[in-house]
Amino acid sequence: MTALQVTSPAFANGEPIPERYGYTAENVNPTLEIEGVPEETESLALVMDDPDAVEPAGKIWDHWLVWNIDPSTSTIPEDWDASEAVEGRNDFGERGYGGPNPPDREHTYRFRLFALDQRLDLDANATKDQLESAMDGKVIAEAQLEGTYAP
Repeated sequence: MTALQVTSPAFANGEPIPERYGYTAENVNPTLEIEGVPEETESLALVMDDPDAVEPAGKIWDHWLVWNIDPSTSTIPEDWDASEAVEGRNDFGERGYGGPNPPDREHTYRFRLFALDQRLDLDANATKDQLESAMDGKVIAEAQLEGTYAP
């Protein structure tokens, strides 16, 4: 069995994220492909964040939080309607996807996928800290895709 993987046809790992996915452009999520979900997975969670935002923003900036994704999901389509899952609040103060928007220079963005052994009972306004607390001890596998974006 393949290990859990998350990839995108829009950009290769470590490569630039196309401009259209940026917050001030079309602000739609890129397509994500999921493989190798462990059999015992009950739900998936996805976190997109910007660790390079610590210097300008004072913290890792959270762009997208989604949980209770069906474990049989193999593709998250572009501009996904996540009504079958739960989207949390990003650091733009919005629910759903908030694309890259670096204020100063090229930043690296992480799409982190988690396979969980249960669904999460978490309010839709949850923050990343609350999501990470809820996932504690429930992660079976994780994968990461990185992309860069410049202003």
